[in-house]
This record gives sequence, structure tokens and C-alpha cells, in this order.
Amino acid sequence: MNVRDLIPGSRVHRDVSRSVRSESLSPMVNLHREMNRLFDNMFRGFDDARMWGSRQTEWPKIDVEETDKSCRVTAELPGMEENDVEVLLQDGVLTIRGEKKLESESQDRTVSERFCGRFERQLFFDREIDHDGVSAAFKNGVLTVTIPKTAQAVERRKRIPINAAGKAH
Repeated sequence: MNVRDLIPGSRVHRDVSRSVRSESLSPMVNLHREMNRLFDNMFRGFDDARMWGSRQTEWPKIDVEETDKSCRVTAELPGMEENDVEVLLQDGVLTIRGEKKLESESQDRTVSERFCGRFERQLFFDREIDHDGVSAAFKNGVLTVTIPKTAQAVERRKRIPINAAGKAH
């Protein structure tokens, strides 16, 4: 093996780059690329989490904040009303579900990236939450659910101090 063959820009690399360029002009390569593009476009609508079991496209998007005494879940539900949403809490599982409907049933849309249809999100909490004290509010397309912790859960929480390395008691 010649050491010059390992140097970028050598004659061998130039020959390879020429062959790649000529391949890109090949009708078969162009056909392959076009078929890939067609299949990508065709299957773009099939990325629904419920269909494939994927968790990547979960909707609605949520924030969860935890304090010593409660957890607060905030969900963005733009374009929806409070009567379109159902909130359930059972055995430590908070379920937010509903259906977002289109304003019009027109089939004349060229492009539509907006979410519509049924949705459901489930969040799992430990069993030490106060089921009776749970409250929900809906304002400007934002749902806020406040879940208080039981008194026993609050009492059992203990902050552990962290000692700097090398400092022992």
C-alpha cells in the first residue's frame, strides 16, 4: 500500500469523488431518491403515537412542578374550551383526555400541521397524594391541575445535607 493513498486529496480520492459525482447523475440513483421522497411524504401522517406506540409525539405538552406540599401539572391546549377536556385521578394516575376538533371540515387545505383528534396523557404519581384536595383550572387554553400531597408524605420528606469532598463529621 502506498502512503500517498492515505492522504486526502490524493489521486485515489479524486477518482472516488469523480465516480460518486457520475453516480449522482445516474437515472437509477435519481429514481431511488425520488422513490424515497415519495414514501417519506406518504408515511409522514403515520407518525401518530397511538398507532405505533411511540412516545415522541405526545400531545398536549405539559410541565410538572413539584414543591414540598403539592405537584402542579400545566398542559397547553390551544383552541380548546374546558368542556372539551376531561381530567381524572385514580390510584395515583392523572389522566388528561379530550378531543380537539377542526373549526371547518373543508378538504381544500393544502398544508395542515395543526393537531386535531382525540388525545390522552397519563401521569403516574406516588400513592401519597390527597385525592380529595385535587383542583383544576382552565384559562386561555391552559389547563392547570394542582395535586396536594398527604400530610404523611410531607412529614416523611427529609433534606439530606451534602458534605464537600474530604470533609467528614
